Amino acid sequence: MGDIKALAFDVFGTVVDWHGSIIAEGRAFARDHGLRQVDWARFAETWRAGYAPAMDRVRRGDIPWLKIDELHRMILDGIVRDFGMDGLSEAALDDLNRVWHRLRPWLDSVPGLTRLKQRFIITTLSNGNTSLLVNMARNAGLPWDCVISAELFHHYKPDPETYRGCAALLDVEPSALLMVASHKSDLRAARAVGCCTAFVRRPLEHGPGATTDLGAEADFDFNVDSIEELAMALGV
Repeated sequence: MGDIKALAFDVFGTVVDWHGSIIAEGRAFARDHGLRQVDWARFAETWRAGYAPAMDRVRRGDIPWLKIDELHRMILDGIVRDFGMDGLSEAALDDLNRVWHRLRPWLDSVPGLTRLKQRFIITTLSNGNTSLLVNMARNAGLPWDCVISAELFHHYKPDPETYRGCAALLDVEPSALLMVASHKSDLRAARAVGCCTAFVRRPLEHGPGATTDLGAEADFDFNVDSIEELAMALGV
């Protein structure tokens, strides 16, 4: 691990708590707009569940390249009626869609990233678009050295172009790039192009009762329970 020069972080779920953030903002949104009996936990899960199928539609050429803000809005428009929210104004829906710009970090994220920044380049490598990631960083106090988005490559993770592109932008070999994520599919795709890998366990990403991405894997270089633990493992 002595050759690692940069750490690239998945963001949604790994660094920020999208599930809890959407529930909290949704409850405030409901009060502001007079909505009743919205199951915000189910709403958050349903919204997120549309994410991978929407990206696959782009990959297949069914729809043109769209940044994640646009995919999130497309998914949102498709589920509002099911949750009794179809009477909302365009401005209200736009504001709700931007909840992804305001996601809250896990408690260990900022201190862990701050420690890692002392020795390594730290960057995002997220499917979130650049403006989303910048706004999120400013809102949550995330101390990135730079923000790298899949938007730059017009490929979403786990396409190999994203990992290779990140390494190229940072002028490092893939073997000198440590991909950090709470999603094993992300890490396996990064490993396939030669990156090092660190699994951060986030058992509450989907709220209580999660059944996937829970256990350590021997084929990852690091298996940790927090970003601060990763910093410790890397000697920072």
